[in-house]
Amino acid sequence: MECSAAELMISATARLLDGCRHVAVGVLSPIPGSAALLARARSGGRVSIIGSTLPEYRTDGGVDIFDCAGQGRVDAFFLSGGQIDGQANINLTGMGDYPNLDIRWSGAFGSAYLYFMVPRVILFRQEHTRRVFVERVDFVSAPGTSAPGVYRPGGPYALVTGLCVMRFDRSKACFALQSLHPGRTLEEVRDNTGFDFDVPEAVCETKVPDQVELSLIRGPVARDIADAYPAFARSEFGVSR
Repeated sequence: MECSAAELMISATARLLDGCRHVAVGVLSPIPGSAALLARARSGGRVSIIGSTLPEYRTDGGVDIFDCAGQGRVDAFFLSGGQIDGQANINLTGMGDYPNLDIRWSGAFGSAYLYFMVPRVILFRQEHTRRVFVERVDFVSAPGTSAPGVYRPGGPYALVTGLCVMRFDRSKACFALQSLHPGRTLEEVRDNTGFDFDVPEAVCETKVPDQVELSLIRGPVARDIADAYPAFARSEFGVSR
């Protein structure tokens, strides 16, 4: 049973959530949201999804999530950005010289706070190009690293894209390639990444979801994610809420 690119990212992201008791999902995050639901279907735990009306996932906007994160009761969260650099800095503000930006995006909202407080922040982007993965972001909306002595229990844990999975080494403040998606090459990732990253001696291939996992993704996960992301569920799985 073949999987789509989105289903591969869902499966790969779900494996990064092993051991998490509470996974929170923000806005514009259908793939991470599906991954959180898949992880829950496999091993239990709590999932909070901003925008969901289903009682088991519903949250009071960002208020509940911010409170839980401040109390150490959110184990994983997801962030993306218009630009992401090799130190895991995220730009959600815009491109150009601030404040006279050439392109303005929606802004950071609570990203910087959650980046500091949630232990396992997984970055994600389907598009893997040098337009997104730059040497240095134009504006740091949320910093990936902090100076010594700064209280920061949270931070970047991994990066999942349409080409690969990377892990973030906080001690070295850099990414390391973990796996290549089927059919992708190291040269392709290097050509489409604007920053340097570590490469292990042997690079493995991202595990594709098996039939049981695909049945979960296309069944209960698809039905539940359709509540918060109906267009995604309809186009990806053919499921309507």
